[in-house]
Amino acid sequence: MVKTLVTQHKCLQTRSVYHCTSTFLCKQLKDQIVENPNIPVKALQDQFQRKYEVEVSRMKAFRAKTKALDQLHGDYQAQYSVLRDYICELYKTNPGTTVQIEVEPCADHRSVTRKFKRIYVCLGSLKQGFKAIGRELLGLDGAFIKGPYPGQVLSAVGVDPNNGIYPLAYAVVEAETLNSWTWFLQCLGKDLELESNSNFTFISDRQKGIIPALQKVFPCAEHRFCLRHIHENMKLRFKGKEYKDNLWKLATSSTVEYFEQNMQSLKAFNAEAQLWLSDIPPQHWSRSHFSGRALSDVLLNNMCEVFNSRIMDARDKPIITLLEYIREYLMRRIVNVLRVMDNCDGLLTPYAHKKFEEIKLQASRCSVMWNGEDHYQVRGPAGFGVVVDLKSRTCTCRKWEITGMPCKHVVASIWNKNMYGGKGTELPETFVHPVYTMDRWKQVYKYKVYPINGRTLWPKSNVPTTLTPPNHHKPIGRPKKARKRSALELEESTKDGRLTKKGTTKNCLKCGKTGHNRRTCKGQEAS
Repeated sequence: MVKTLVTQHKCLQTRSVYHCTSTFLCKQLKDQIVENPNIPVKALQDQFQRKYEVEVSRMKAFRAKTKALDQLHGDYQAQYSVLRDYICELYKTNPGTTVQIEVEPCADHRSVTRKFKRIYVCLGSLKQGFKAIGRELLGLDGAFIKGPYPGQVLSAVGVDPNNGIYPLAYAVVEAETLNSWTWFLQCLGKDLELESNSNFTFISDRQKGIIPALQKVFPCAEHRFCLRHIHENMKLRFKGKEYKDNLWKLATSSTVEYFEQNMQSLKAFNAEAQLWLSDIPPQHWSRSHFSGRALSDVLLNNMCEVFNSRIMDARDKPIITLLEYIREYLMRRIVNVLRVMDNCDGLLTPYAHKKFEEIKLQASRCSVMWNGEDHYQVRGPAGFGVVVDLKSRTCTCRKWEITGMPCKHVVASIWNKNMYGGKGTELPETFVHPVYTMDRWKQVYKYKVYPINGRTLWPKSNVPTTLTPPNHHKPIGRPKKARKRSALELEESTKDGRLTKKGTTKNCLKCGKTGHNRRTCKGQEAS
């Protein structure tokens, strides 16, 4: 029963409502945060104030967004307790998968909890696909994890027949140390059935932990250093374009003799630079010492850099969300490659076809002399002569042996053989190694990554202990989101803290001419 109705209020209106909490705002935000997880806090604050006509502080909007993201991605701490259930689901849906979990040593063996330390994942389909490639080459690298429990994502990435990346295995560890890299390489060796004396090829940066780890686990392996990191270290002492050009000449030398000639030419510029480079064995960074097992002449660890950039958005997520993001990316990537494959035809993959057409163009400028058997003397436009043996599939420039793709000298010899000395016609493409063929490419990607069910349908693990989050000491200050750039990167890209305009051209807004701006223009304003 309404006894008194007051239609006019004289009390002061307030925009502070007690029941407008971050929990209430989180419920209103759920659908929006799914569509746009990166919405700025300031935009949410303005949106709430317009919609509900109440005062919402920035911290209240931030707490609402944090709660919504926790419900979307899962709680950082709670996901460790169901990590073993996630592994059981991976085993169930992706046969042949290898997952290794290592925990911190526990003083009380009767404890029902174990502190998480690191995890290694190698999906069964990727394992089979990498073995089908036939390239004994893997890039190794690590990337930082952000969030309440920071660490590192270690990855092993190969190269597929189309020169694209082929991620093989990944791990979440506490840091890039000798112990973590040794453990990762031991797990990788078991999956690839590599012995300690295997002549596999790895490429990485010169991180302190990975060099002794490789020497310990695979002492006979061929370890290449990424040339970009060598150049970064070199630029600290030796600056100028001459040093960079000479460094790339040294690295791209395909014969020992050519490498020594370029090393002598470097001495003409600076003997100290030659002495600095001599501390790094040539077999770690020069093509002249590469063997033909890897079937690649890569000098950069770009495959790992590409993989790290693809998982950047997941590196601040909880542990299961991070692992699922990587698995879903790998599943989507295989589908994208299959779509490209459907539009391709011919004997070679698109990359190999494009590369081989360039080689053919260079071969048209070569002159060939036949000896009556399988040997040919080939000279290029500059008069540099080599000997090609088509029977043993060798060329003294060694590019055919290193990459598996015939060089310009070999292509010119094949044309000469078909014209004068051969029985029947042999296409130059038939001399390309099978690793570059469409059949091999299709064979690699016939192994698929399979989807998994939601958390409510995961099987329960039989392990009696429960995982808890790893040890973490929270550092002082606000957590960093962006990658720390080196001093040289900042020097090249900025000037006095601002982005440099070096190399860019701008037109004057008055006269339309280059070389000055509107403020310093001497002409008349354009009509």
